[in-house]
Amino acid sequence: MGKLLLILLAVSTFTVEAQQRPPRGQTTDGPTMQAAILPLTEVEKRIMTVLDDLDRNHRRGNMNVPVEDGRLLRLLAESMNAQHVVEIGTSNGYSGLWLLMALQKTGGHLTTYEVDRERADQAIANFKRAGVEKDVTLVFGDAHQEVQKLEDKPIDILFLDADKAGYIDYLEKLLPKIRPGGLIVAHNMNARQAHPPFVEAITTNPKLETLFLHMDEAGVAVTMKKR
Repeated sequence: MGKLLLILLAVSTFTVEAQQRPPRGQTTDGPTMQAAILPLTEVEKRIMTVLDDLDRNHRRGNMNVPVEDGRLLRLLAESMNAQHVVEIGTSNGYSGLWLLMALQKTGGHLTTYEVDRERADQAIANFKRAGVEKDVTLVFGDAHQEVQKLEDKPIDILFLDADKAGYIDYLEKLLPKIRPGGLIVAHNMNARQAHPPFVEAITTNPKLETLFLHMDEAGVAVTMKKR
């Protein structure tokens, strides 16, 4: 547990220091360097229209990832030509739409789990609005139980954005199904929200390589299952 304590202290220190400096890509005397989102195809434009509406009008109470983290999900999924992405915590479909923007290019499929019926219904409606409903399977119910029914199809990316104390259980159940070179992307990994057993699991297993990103905000852990 000594190593874990040092990791958590380092994450906490990094978060405090980050809060004292300008946001990424921005200086005290200059504009942000964040690139604009430029849709290439009509499909991307349609998805972006729904994402923009959710971001502007339906973010409150839905615990959606920040735009920058959504863009990260899309980049990871498309760059690795993901064929099967599993998401724990659908909410209203916001992060799922970022992933589906990639999957409609790679020909992949999203399997996403949501325990709240109202949010699940909202997500289904949003997937249909974006025209990507054929590329996603939404499973309603307790993901801790439902993931055990998941077919033995290799997982390219496992995205965790649900009950933080449950991350370790999802990891243990689904790690065997993640392909070599596949990723576990965990959200809300800042020092305040990260669950210590999960942090220990992804930083002390020699079969995994973990990088912490965006720790001045919600925090994202990107973990690769080594080949």
